[in-house]
Amino acid sequence: MHINAHSLELSADRGPVYGPLTFEIGDGLTVLRGHAGSGRTSLLLTLAGRMKADAGELTVGGHSLPRELRAVQKMTAVCGFAGIDELEDSVSVGAALRERKAWLAPWWSIVRQLNDVDVAQMCAPIFGEEPIPHANTVIWDLSDTQKFLLRITLAMMSSPAVLFVDDLEQIRGRDSRAVLWGRLAQLSDGHTAVVVSASSLDSDLWVGLENHPEIVEMSTTAAEQELIEETV
Repeated sequence: MHINAHSLELSADRGPVYGPLTFEIGDGLTVLRGHAGSGRTSLLLTLAGRMKADAGELTVGGHSLPRELRAVQKMTAVCGFAGIDELEDSVSVGAALRERKAWLAPWWSIVRQLNDVDVAQMCAPIFGEEPIPHANTVIWDLSDTQKFLLRITLAMMSSPAVLFVDDLEQIRGRDSRAVLWGRLAQLSDGHTAVVVSASSLDSDLWVGLENHPEIVEMSTTAAEQELIEETV
């Protein structure tokens, strides 16, 4: 899976949102770094086929955007986006997973209520060694780590080729972020590429990761990006 962007840019009524940007993203784990207000969220949504750029060229997995928008949407998933994949705190873990499962299932199928075994099977690949909640656990009783891992689990139920994760720094605890980096690195070591946006780099939390992140800087030219990759 490769993402190629050339002179990609987006503007709004108040001015530029991002770009022009030229970069390439491959398999594995990638960190898209940009300062606050640099348009990171909008750029991720553009790469995921959920938003259209104003200018430039963009291909995701060999599909040209925006011409092949639907194909890109089917092969990507998003997580951590305010107003898009936020959890409803008052529902149970089993209900959230069942709703997502029903959304992805054929219209004629019946999706039964999930029990603890079902929830454990669905969450295990993402949660790893983290405690998996019971099916009847209400979401507001989950830790920040468990909530974010549940959001990742819900996103991965569509078996995407690439997962876009917005602003991992919304998780304030460093121990929690360390767990999430580890799980995302493990996830990206399989069949799903992972692209995470950040305003700063958690380099000290990456030391023990088998799949070390590649860094793409939003504010640099392609030549400057090559220099950064050589020094990281």
